[in-house]
Amino acid sequence: MLLKMNKMKNQKGFTLIELMIVIAIIGILAAIAIPQFSAYRKRSYNSSAQSDLRNAATAQEAYFVDESTYCNDTGTLIGATYGLYTSDKVVFTISTANAFTYIMKSYHPSGDASYIIRGPGGSISKY
Repeated sequence: MLLKMNKMKNQKGFTLIELMIVIAIIGILAAIAIPQFSAYRKRSYNSSAQSDLRNAATAQEAYFVDESTYCNDTGTLIGATYGLYTSDKVVFTISTANAFTYIMKSYHPSGDASYIIRGPGGSISKY
């Protein structure tokens, strides 16, 4: 009997309170991290839309060198001929294009911004 009492005193472990505190800390950290993660994802989707728009402007200029006008068809620019490859799910449109100027737009459905570029030589802006 005395031997059993000594064994019980030497047992090591965590109390219920210590475990509850650790779980509460993990919950607080998760509550902070999850919204930050979704914000990072939205920013990456927006960045891919901007990047595709910059690449499209370069493809427009390559088309202009060949044809002396800007392209009005996205299908013509996409591919190896003019070097435009869009990211997955990025929506890219050409609003207007003629011999002097072009207007293109892009957005990602999971992002929270749409972008526009007016060329030639324009900069990207939100719309």
